[in-house]
Amino acid sequence: MIKNLTPHTVVILAEDGKTVLAMLPPSGDIARSRVEYTREGDVDGLPAYRAQYGAVEGLPVPEEGSTFLVSGLVAAHPSVAGRADVVAPGDLVRGADGQPVGCKGLKRA
Repeated sequence: MIKNLTPHTVVILAEDGKTVLAMLPPSGDIARSRVEYTREGDVDGLPAYRAQYGAVEGLPVPEEGSTFLVSGLVAAHPSVAGRADVVAPGDLVRGADGQPVGCKGLKRA
């Protein structure tokens, strides 16, 4: 069973980028990476910040028979990368209007 820990319905498409394989609604639980911003001066008079990513929150411990769908940022976090039960959306597919319509499969970090 795949539990979607993002705040979005994730549409999984086949390699052709058109055939819908699954639509995974959000579970209501969200896995996130804590982020802090530090001001690093200005760029052409506009404030510029550097993001520092911290601990992952909201990701359950492994559960037999469960796979957790998280954002690519969460999946790539050093504390999560390599977990066989964690996946992220695959390559983004956009429609003719440029808006996201789904992703090609799932990926592991």
